[in-house]
Amino acid sequence: MKNENRNALFETTPVPKAFLTLAVPVVLSKIVSMIYNMADTYFIARTGDSDLVAGVSLCAPVFLLMISLGDLFGLGGSSVMSRLFGQQKDEEGKRVSGFTFYGAIAAGIVVAALMLLFRSPILHMLGAKGSVFDYASEYYIWIALGAPFIILTLIPANQLRTEGLANIAMIGSIAGSIVNIILDPVFIFGLGLGAGGAAIATVLGNVATDAIFVFCIRRKSKKLTVDPRLSRVGLATVGAVLAIGLPSSLNNLMNSFGTAVLNRSLIAYGSDKVASMGIAGKVNMLVAMVMIAFAFGAQALISYNYGAGNKSRLREVIRFDLLVQMIIAVAGGAVLMIAAPQMLRIFMDDPAIVEHGALMLRRMILGLPFTGVFLVCSTLFMSAGKSLPTLLMSLSRQGIIFVAALFVLSRLFGYEGVILAQPASDLLSALFGLFLLRASGIAGEIRKKKAG
Repeated sequence: MKNENRNALFETTPVPKAFLTLAVPVVLSKIVSMIYNMADTYFIARTGDSDLVAGVSLCAPVFLLMISLGDLFGLGGSSVMSRLFGQQKDEEGKRVSGFTFYGAIAAGIVVAALMLLFRSPILHMLGAKGSVFDYASEYYIWIALGAPFIILTLIPANQLRTEGLANIAMIGSIAGSIVNIILDPVFIFGLGLGAGGAAIATVLGNVATDAIFVFCIRRKSKKLTVDPRLSRVGLATVGAVLAIGLPSSLNNLMNSFGTAVLNRSLIAYGSDKVASMGIAGKVNMLVAMVMIAFAFGAQALISYNYGAGNKSRLREVIRFDLLVQMIIAVAGGAVLMIAAPQMLRIFMDDPAIVEHGALMLRRMILGLPFTGVFLVCSTLFMSAGKSLPTLLMSLSRQGIIFVAALFVLSRLFGYEGVILAQPASDLLSALFGLFLLRASGIAGEIRKKKAG
């Protein structure tokens, strides 16, 4: 009976209700995660040391690298699983969940070893020098040690939604963030560990999330597993997971790469500019992460109906998704645009940081509506198993298009060009996504069903 109710959520529940049922828990967990990120940034900034803030900010690409590997298995696996569940192939979907769970653990162990082995060259590549290098190294070491736990959290968080268990995914994510928030001041100030303390709190928060997810999968889920005996899949299934997972992973790798390139461009103007961008970026994520949460919260609904061939419902989901994205982008962006200096001052009451950070934040906000279009296109390609468009989208916004925009605009307008690169990339990437939607044939494929 429970399985029938969960299937009804994907098949017959009115789209706005089904969309919000799946997406709102993701949004709530992301909001708590954002609160954690803001608290993390707040406590680090409270040290009053811009070099320490810059050192932690320079390590952001490392964290994004881990998220990208989590998405390799989490998003790739959940896309395949949702389509299998839509085709009523539950046992095959369960084996995919086992394979991706243990694949993520193995990937995390390899990443931890490589990061520790090449610590100095990686930090130098990220632009860390002098005292900034020392702070970055403290943070980096603990984050590297926690790589298996950080990467693993992305697997159940994505896959629980394929079974309609979005609330459980939310509970696990929120609990880990709360642990992190509580431990931040304890380790940073109470134990005097500074940047290293912030990283330790982050790792322990992810450990707590992993433990909750494993417990809930064993007790609540009918379609997922953590049993290693059920983790064997065929090469074709591995290929299907990687076909979507690799482009999804590459998207975060490009985020990591883009952030590193941006920080290296900003460091030439002083470490306070890197610190300002680190704080402004976190504030911008207040809106951007809600948009991302809604987009990926809808992924299971899109994948299921694509797999089931219910194109009329699929069209309705996509239209509603785009409407939600635009509302959040315009309303949320307007609030941040007006309150930019006040938001920056919460974290660091330094006139230079507030001035530069507010300018950076207001430039980023200009790209939010285009980010919404980009997200809808990306999740549609991913959910439909369209690997080439997914790959091309992954390479665009924070990768090829961003670096090209940064290169051109920085040479034309200097510092102003550097901080205009992100909204310019958002606009160009949205246009590219719409082009691919038509060129890939998926737009025509969805419309064709309507005529039938």
